[in-house]
Amino acid sequence: MHDRGALRIQYRKALKLDRLVWYWMPLENNDSYDALLVVSFGGPERPEDVMPFLENVVRGRNVPRQRLLEVAEHYYHFGGASPINQQCRQLIAALRRELAEQGPDLPIYWGNRNWHPFLRDTIVQMRDDGIRNALAYVTSGYSSYSGCRQYREDVAAAQAAVGEGGPRIEKLRVFYNHPHFIESSADRLRDALAKLPADKPAYVVFTAHSIPLSMAQTSDYQQQLEETCRLVAEACGVDHWKLVFQSRSGAPRQPWLEPDILAYLERLHQIGIKQVVIAPIGFLSDHMEVLYDLDIEAKDLALELGITLVRADTVGTHPAFVRMIRELIAERALNAPRLAIGRYGPRHDICEADCCPAPQHQGTRRAVNESVAKQ
Repeated sequence: MHDRGALRIQYRKALKLDRLVWYWMPLENNDSYDALLVVSFGGPERPEDVMPFLENVVRGRNVPRQRLLEVAEHYYHFGGASPINQQCRQLIAALRRELAEQGPDLPIYWGNRNWHPFLRDTIVQMRDDGIRNALAYVTSGYSSYSGCRQYREDVAAAQAAVGEGGPRIEKLRVFYNHPHFIESSADRLRDALAKLPADKPAYVVFTAHSIPLSMAQTSDYQQQLEETCRLVAEACGVDHWKLVFQSRSGAPRQPWLEPDILAYLERLHQIGIKQVVIAPIGFLSDHMEVLYDLDIEAKDLALELGITLVRADTVGTHPAFVRMIRELIAERALNAPRLAIGRYGPRHDICEADCCPAPQHQGTRRAVNESVAKQ
């Protein structure tokens, strides 16, 4: 499905060179963007922020307080702070340099869903600064309700709260198969593989956040993840790999994407695998779920099983990843080529009305909010 929802397309011409596909898609008013908004999840930065942050995440949902206290312990283990906000600052600094040097040189704003700086406050600032038409980069590379549509709903709710005079904001497309995302992810995996003895086989396990099956069945989340894994493994010459999931939450009776990373490590142990590289391909920065669920829980289990485990870094501020964000901006602002590799082509810019719908079952919605509380 390529760009069925891009209603403003005037024409499209594709030229295939090997596996790289370049798409030109001129858009109306493409010279009118005057800012970039970075949209992220947010996280606490002090111990006293942890519980108010978690309460924001699950506000309006029937999540037991005991569950919040359990999740809070993950943050307290790291001094009461999530690294996600600082990682956003680092990415914004790198992106400012990239845009200043290569263009388009847009001012960058930053707003979060669940903690300071909140989206509403940021959009107020954008309005007061005279911003009229902004692009939004969301710190999620795949299509799903929680990873794409919900962020668009967050932005729309903040715009409605700000009211008249606020900027128009359009989200950049998902980028799971952009060549520079694959390049940066492959570099991180190569670095991790290099830490293990080359004369012994290593098994690569890609991880991503699990979501309820009801959500997965209404999006291309799993298909996109499988494609990213395939492209990264191919770029690194890796033949033996598996996509698994982590950070599952919700009621035990509710089906979520599997297998879980801990269960899969047990399975690898049973078949005699001694070296494993975990590549958190579904995450863009080393935030709490990476640090706790992989660097503590998974590594502790691997040690118990006698498995040598190395965790690859996320893309973070890899130069190719930062360059990718600039190119996504240039697609919309400058009619630059739309790059994609692999089987599916670039994702559409304008999402369809029924794209990645919200879970309808209340138990599913409750479990989703509980799971993202760990980010």
